[in-house]
Amino acid sequence: MPHTSAAPDSHSSPSRPVEMPRRADVAVIGGGPAGSTMASLLARDGHAVVLLEKDGHPRFHIGESLLPHNMKIIREMGLEDRLAGLGVFKPGADFTGDDAEEQRHEIRFDEALDVPEGCGHAWQVRRSEFDRMLFEHAAESGARTFEGARVRHIDFDADEPELTVTHSGGEHRLAVRFVVDASGRDALLARRFDLQRRNREHGTAALYGHFRNVPRREGEAAGNISIYWFEHGWIWMIPLADGVMSVGAVCNPEYLRQRGRDVERFFFDTIALNPHAAERMKAAEPASPITATGNYSYFSSRLMGSRWLLVGDAGMFVDPVFSSGVFFAMYSASLGADVVRAELAGDARAAAAARRRYRRKVRRGVRELCWFIYRFPAPAMRHLFLNPRNVFGLRQAVISVLAGDLHDNGRVRRRIRLFRLVYLLLSLRYLPGAIRARRQRRHNAAMGFDHAA
Repeated sequence: MPHTSAAPDSHSSPSRPVEMPRRADVAVIGGGPAGSTMASLLARDGHAVVLLEKDGHPRFHIGESLLPHNMKIIREMGLEDRLAGLGVFKPGADFTGDDAEEQRHEIRFDEALDVPEGCGHAWQVRRSEFDRMLFEHAAESGARTFEGARVRHIDFDADEPELTVTHSGGEHRLAVRFVVDASGRDALLARRFDLQRRNREHGTAALYGHFRNVPRREGEAAGNISIYWFEHGWIWMIPLADGVMSVGAVCNPEYLRQRGRDVERFFFDTIALNPHAAERMKAAEPASPITATGNYSYFSSRLMGSRWLLVGDAGMFVDPVFSSGVFFAMYSASLGADVVRAELAGDARAAAAARRRYRRKVRRGVRELCWFIYRFPAPAMRHLFLNPRNVFGLRQAVISVLAGDLHDNGRVRRRIRLFRLVYLLLSLRYLPGAIRARRQRRHNAAMGFDHAA
């Protein structure tokens, strides 16, 4: 039987200390999208859930462009109206090459194959507001939430896992029946159990910031995410509320190492490598500092064990800025909640089935999107995005993947296999560039990137 749920006002922060319980059904480590989603779903079932966030909300985070298939989970949580109040409507995306004569192609998510109800669009969000909304919703759903709560140790040798947590200047012991690690790139349990494996296929770096006076697209496309290719990678522009534009450049680590001390100048010099992006940014004024970051892409050899589960970036981290992070965080939490429910119910058969389903679907979805992420800078991929054809529904299938339809749709998977064949054949036309792109990708992954270098 589950413990009694905490009241919705059980939120705690360093300025509002509330005593931490000594026992609960589930401890969720990390108050980002993965952890807050997991805590909300389990608490609504009546389980006693403690959600532990080491920092405090609001907090800055990159990854501001949601995918349309996020909307299914948002709707299940009852947050669609609240999200509409803080986000910018995102009907699609547009892609632009770096030739002097503009090559631009726009996609709309409602053109995808088999669009589920309500998944023909997404939202652009400030992650500080979005993450806080999810965290507060977990408390409203009955979870006991604590900010400034850092997990120092977990003892799995006892009858029940016991967490040692520092919070409000004191040390607390929390015994639980199950532990969910949603600690993001801290990857608390993956590091402890030596499960992390570096991704040998991928390695990038990024510069990004917020700006004002950057024009949006006209009409219905005003909320589009815009992508621009340039010699060393690609640029994104994401319209946010209050006239702010999130702008960043994903590039080779070696290129970013050249930036020197004047990061802002290097950023604008990078934008200038695409004339169309430079034209759009000619009156831009920084609304935040420019940040440089590295992508230490990794995966975990296991996603679960006895009385524990990894969700979101705690299990695998693919790319910090390709719009997939929030979706995978919330999707893995939604799927993983079935594992935790079965475990708490003591149903071994249902738990085994839920674990198999979780492992299969999470890895399949990441694998499908990774194929595009790894090849996105390649000449053949640029050509296909800028010169799309919907023969056999290939264009619609690609839109479906970009929308987050990565797990169950057989019609999409069959067409994506054909798209891969077309890409392979087209790569022969761009063979020297394709070889260079593959070598660069492998080199990036091998060298990594130190953002402090």
